[in-house]
Order: sequence, then structure tokens, then C-alpha cells
Amino acid sequence: MPDSLKATPMRTVACNGFTLIEQLLVIAIVAVLIGTALPITGDALDALRTQGAARYLAARIGNGRMEAIKRSTRIGLRFEVGPGDYTYRPFIDGNWNGIRTADITSGVDRPLGPAERLGDNFTGVRFGLMPGLPDADGQPNGGTDGVRIGAARILTTSPDGTATAGTLYVRGRNTQYAVRVLGPTGRVRVMEYLKGDRKWISR
Repeated sequence: MPDSLKATPMRTVACNGFTLIEQLLVIAIVAVLIGTALPITGDALDALRTQGAARYLAARIGNGRMEAIKRSTRIGLRFEVGPGDYTYRPFIDGNWNGIRTADITSGVDRPLGPAERLGDNFTGVRFGLMPGLPDADGQPNGGTDGVRIGAARILTTSPDGTATAGTLYVRGRNTQYAVRVLGPTGRVRVMEYLKGDRKWISR
């Protein structure tokens, strides 16, 4: 019989199990790692949701601008104070005089979709500026109201590409964003406030 086919003697390997102390040490290390990872994960989720809400709002405004150009009429987002936060809803100008509260009430300016709240799509996110933070123009003590687009709180986009100028502040638990609308061009900028650097930056 060839040597390659001869049976190889079995080797006995000593397998020692973990002691109770070693197991407890591993469990303690895992518990510490989980305990430190959860707050980081929570902050990261908060930042992602707040950023997502700000970008979603910017996209809604951009879509309204394109719709206004396509339909050759004004499209507006109306913000209303609701329980806990603002709701917002798109409307179309029905009589060529802009989106107006009276025309919305009378049914002349018709809704183009249902009312929404930021928290419906982005848990824990709402309109607001955290107390003590400067606004996106660098002005302190501007208040904590998150919807700053005029007394009527209607953000209108026009067929000529212009829009109502203003800023929408979006906040999570620890994260602050702003959606700025530049009136003459209708362009939208998304900004984040960096607490460590104490400044707003474009995102």
C-alpha cells in the first residue's frame, strides 16, 4: 500500500473551555462597547434625519419652482401652525393674483396635495431654531420660530423663476439645518450649523 494511503494517526487536541471569569470579562467589554455605541448611533441618526428633512424641503421648493414654470402660474407652499409643529401644503394660483390666504379659504387657490408634517417622514425633526443660535444671517436673538417667509407664511414660486425670499429652520434633537430661499433667483441653499465652530456652512 502506498504511503499516501496509509492512515494517519489521530492527534488528540486538548480543548479547554473559558472560565466563568473570562466569560464575565467578555460580557462586560461587550456591554461597555454597546453602551458607548448607542449614543453615537442616536446622534448619527438624528443628524441623518435632520439633513434628510432639510433636503426634502429644498426638493419640494425646487419642484414647486419647476411646476410654476411648466404651468405658467404661481405655486406656493402654505405653512400653518399645528399641534406641536407646522404643517405645509402646496397650492396653485387660481386667479393669477398670487397665492393668498383669502383665495385658499374661498377655494380659488386649490391644493395640489395633502398637508404634511416633517415629523411624519423624519422622526424627531421639526421646524425651529435652537435657543441661543444665531440665524443664518448671523443675527443673534432672532427667536426660535422655524418658518420665516413673511407674515402670511406662504412660500410662492413664480413662472419667471423667482420666489418668496426667506429661511426655513429645521432642527432635530442636537442638529440644526436651514433651508434658505433666494428671492430674485428662486434658488435654494441647504445649510448646517456647526456648534463646535459656531458658524453656518453650506451643505
